[in-house]
Amino acid sequence: MFDDPVLLLGLLAFASLLLALPLAFWSLSGGREAPASPLVRALVVVANLLLTSQLLLRWIGSGHFPVSNLYESLCFLAWGCTFTQLLVERSWPSPVVPAAATPMALVSVAFASFALPGSLHDAAPLVPALRSSWLVMHVSVIMMSYAALTVGSLLSMAVLVVDRGQAIDLRSSSIGSGGFRRAVAGSVAGSVAVVEPPAQLELRQVSIPLAERLDSLSYRTITVGFLLLTVGIISGAVWANEAWGSWWSWDPKETWALICWLVYAAYLHARLTRGWQGRKPALLAMAGLVVIVVCYIGVNLLGIGLHSYGWFFD
Repeated sequence: MFDDPVLLLGLLAFASLLLALPLAFWSLSGGREAPASPLVRALVVVANLLLTSQLLLRWIGSGHFPVSNLYESLCFLAWGCTFTQLLVERSWPSPVVPAAATPMALVSVAFASFALPGSLHDAAPLVPALRSSWLVMHVSVIMMSYAALTVGSLLSMAVLVVDRGQAIDLRSSSIGSGGFRRAVAGSVAGSVAVVEPPAQLELRQVSIPLAERLDSLSYRTITVGFLLLTVGIISGAVWANEAWGSWWSWDPKETWALICWLVYAAYLHARLTRGWQGRKPALLAMAGLVVIVVCYIGVNLLGIGLHSYGWFFD
């Protein structure tokens, strides 16, 4: 294992994330509203750069986009999760974000490095149907959608843990997650409200609770992931029509990808039309996370269908 630089970079990324995770939880001891630890962020950046180098090295060595087996695919998922996590932290530098999001990247790298058979660690030639320019576009978009949906779902799960006794009112969508401006105007004379002229309107900064910030960030992240998943499914249908002469074959992974799309469509529908916020959509996001695990890992464990990266028990 140590003779292969690709596997070594994966192990170094695992070590970086393994060190970052307890530090992320330790930084929460300073308070949930405390700023994120620069050390944790630096470790996640290092892990992302190591995974980037690993994927590029495998790409150069194999001559094709590094998704020929489950090992490469898991490493790409870990890269997408760390990249998404860093983008979310840029929007809101809170210790809650790495504490919630880092475990998925860590589990992905650990599963790829230690649980998979040695035969799946080696680069494999692509089957003829995969030798297409659609490979990079379709697979990269699908994997990034999984990463965004996973991180968004984990942030939604964090909503269930923090500030459980508070009602959540999503007020931060228009100006960011750091504050909410409220216009205060008028006075009350008896039972009649007297509205002052517009020139006397006053804008005040209102602090937004932690649960509301998490709810807002998870909603935005899941929205991006849902859009990427939509593009990925459409591009996959076009590619399937070119490769196999059928837009949709009800392959197990295609079916579960459709179920995943429907679950997150229900999540967005409930938020946009029913006004759900906080705990109810978080439960839907948790269901979506389970579907992603079945769609991505379950199909490969069974080794069935056209999208299997290799049977785990082989």
